[in-house]
Amino acid sequence: MVEQSIFVVDDDEAVRDSIKELVESVGLHAQTFESAQAFLDVYSADAAGCLVLDVRMSHMSGPALQTRLKAQGCSLPIIFITGHGDIDTAVEAMKAGAVDFVQKPYHEQNLLDCINKALELDAQNRDADRKQQSLEEHLAKLTEREHEVMDLLVQGLANKAIAQRLSISPRTVEVHRQHVLEKCSVKSLAQLVSLFNHTADDTPLR
Repeated sequence: MVEQSIFVVDDDEAVRDSIKELVESVGLHAQTFESAQAFLDVYSADAAGCLVLDVRMSHMSGPALQTRLKAQGCSLPIIFITGHGDIDTAVEAMKAGAVDFVQKPYHEQNLLDCINKALELDAQNRDADRKQQSLEEHLAKLTEREHEVMDLLVQGLANKAIAQRLSISPRTVEVHRQHVLEKCSVKSLAQLVSLFNHTADDTPLR
C-alpha cells in the first residue's frame, strides 16, 4: 500500500515547521514546501495523502494551486489554512472541491481531525479507483456479444429472455455467460452484479 503523506504548502516557515511537528507527533508522515511551485516541481500523480495549503502566498496563491492541480486530475484532498480576512476565499475554494478549511490560529486537534478525515477520504478514493481500473481491465477482455449478454444479465434478465432479445439460443447465452464470469474473475451472477454495484457505489468523491 502506498504511504500517505501530509503535504504542507505555506510560505511561512514557522507555520510549516509547526504543522510538520504536529502531524509527526501522532505518527503521520509530513513533507513541507515553501511555495506552490516548489510543490508542483515534485508532485506526482500517484502521490497519496492530503494537502494542507495556505490561502495567501506570494507568486501563486493556494486557490491558484488548487486550480492547477485540478486541471492535472489531482485527487488529493485539500485542507486550506486561512486568516480571518481570507474566509470567503476559503469557502469558494471548498465549492471548487476542497474538503475543509482551518482558520488561523488553528487548534491542533481541530487540524488533526481535518487531516484524518482527509486521509480517510483519500484512501476511499484510491480504493474506488483501483476497483474501477480492475473492472475496466476485465471488460476490455469481453467480445461485443459478451458485452451484450453481460448488460442484460446485470439488468436481471434470464437466459431465455436474453436469447429472445438477441435472437440466439439459450445454450449460446449460457456459453457467453460462462465466458463473462471467467473474464470478470467471478464465480456467479450474484458476484458479477455485486462487482458492478460496488464499483458504482464507490465512485470517488472529488
